[in-house]
Amino acid sequence: MSPRSAKPASRDVVHHPVFARFYARHSVRAEPLIGDHRRELLAGLSGRVIEVGAGNGLNFAYYPGAVSEVVAIEPERLLRRHAVSAALRADVPVDVVPGAAEALPVKSEAFDAAVVSLVLCSVRDVARSLAELRRVLRPGGELRFFEHGRAPGAAMAAAQRVLDRTVWPPLFGGCHVARDPLDALRGAGFELGAHRSLLVPAKGPRLPSSYCVLGTAHRPATP
Repeated sequence: MSPRSAKPASRDVVHHPVFARFYARHSVRAEPLIGDHRRELLAGLSGRVIEVGAGNGLNFAYYPGAVSEVVAIEPERLLRRHAVSAALRADVPVDVVPGAAEALPVKSEAFDAAVVSLVLCSVRDVARSLAELRRVLRPGGELRFFEHGRAPGAAMAAAQRVLDRTVWPPLFGGCHVARDPLDALRGAGFELGAHRSLLVPAKGPRLPSSYCVLGTAHRPATP
C-alpha cells in the first residue's frame, strides 16, 4: 500500500532554510548524545512504520530489520534532501515523502506503528497532528515518541513560556519549548504506555529544550 501523492502546494508548507542548514549540521554533531535515545525509541518495531517529521533522516540507521517499510514524512525541502540520502544508506526500505503532520498524505489505518522524534514541539497544530497520527495507525497500533517539553520546575517553565512567546520559535524553525507532549497525547485519545523523563544533555547546564520524555502510546484497539 503506497502513500498517496502529495499535492504540490504541500511541498513547501514548511520552509526554514536557515534553520534547516543549522539543524542539519548541529544534529549530526549532537548524535553522540542522542544516538542511544534513538536506538531505544525504535527498538522492537516491526511491520509498516510512518515517521512524521523525519528531518535529515538520522533515525533511519536505527530501524530494526523486522520493519518492512518506513514512510518518512518531512515538509522542509533541504532536510528532505538529506533524508533521501540517509534513506539510501538505511538497512530497511525508507520512502521519503513531502507532507505536513496536520494532513498526512497516506491512507487511514495503514501503519502498524508511528514515530515522532523531536517533532511535536514544532508542528503548527499539535492536536490536529496527533489526530492524523491516530487516523493512520491501525487499531491497537503503537506510537513511539521522543520529545522535549515543559520543565518540571516553576522557574524554568515560566522562562519557557516567555521564550515561546518571543524569540524561540523564530530562531529555531517554529520550535516551542513549553508544550506538554504527554498531556497532548492523552487529549488526542492515545493510551500511554511505558515512558520516562530524561535530560538532554544528561550532564551540564540545563537548557530550555533539555527536558525530554521518551516512550510509547497506543491507538485504542476499539473505538
